[in-house]
Amino acid sequence: MDVGFLGLGRMGRPMALNLVKAGHRVRVWNRSPAAAEALRAHGAEPVATPADAFRGDAAVTMLADAAALRAVIVEGGLLDQAEKPGLHVGTSTISVALAEELAAVHGRAGVPYVSAPVFGRPDVAEMGKLNILAAGPDDAISRAQPLLDAMGARTWRFGEEPARANAVKLAGNMMIVAAVEAMGEAAALGEAHGVPAADLLDLLTSTIFAAPVYKNYGASIAAARYEPPGFGLALGAKDVRLALAAAEAARVPMPLASVLRDSLLDALAHGDGEKDLAALAIVSARRAGR
Repeated sequence: MDVGFLGLGRMGRPMALNLVKAGHRVRVWNRSPAAAEALRAHGAEPVATPADAFRGDAAVTMLADAAALRAVIVEGGLLDQAEKPGLHVGTSTISVALAEELAAVHGRAGVPYVSAPVFGRPDVAEMGKLNILAAGPDDAISRAQPLLDAMGARTWRFGEEPARANAVKLAGNMMIVAAVEAMGEAAALGEAHGVPAADLLDLLTSTIFAAPVYKNYGASIAAARYEPPGFGLALGAKDVRLALAAAEAARVPMPLASVLRDSLLDALAHGDGEKDLAALAIVSARRAGR
């Protein structure tokens, strides 16, 4: 397929490279041109403007946040240009409200829109093993499937309304933060009674909580290894805020998410926003006087 890829950050770069490896023609654009130019040696075609990337059989976006996505796609007028892509696959983690807005503006422009946020950190993206949550017109998802297959291990479909995929993504990220908060509190309790965090978390993540999220973040907490970030704490805070906004709009109480927001704000207030999400455990330790 002839694909445009916009956004070459820590997640976008390996995703774009996997499309190239799968044999697709990939035009790449990034706000920092050097990031796009660096992929030329790997077979991608750097382009100078978003408009040059937003055309062809499909365009894929993995832009940094909602503001960047709106600025480039909507305010940048890409949906008004004469040459538009056959479909747009949006993989950024954004609010449910923005996903609904994007679906509407794409509908008016005649460009099928598929929300396809992903679960997985940069190392998982490099392996092409992301779990991709897809929602949008069924035929558009089917047309995008070769691209999704190149970037992920499995595509999970959630119906024809794009915002559904974003609701699932925010719910999942809230649960990830909850897991980290729980391990941080458990580690603080163990340490207060003379049990090293590494011993407690090794037991828990090898038995009753033997899942990737617990194992990966538990290992980081046990080793107090918070840099470089795999998933930044500030991003976790942003996603919990988005989950709470979606919950308020639908009148869904989420008391646990409110607790998580306050713990994340504590971490941000103490300058830990650029650390890995596992650094949320520092808040529990600080509260316990450790």
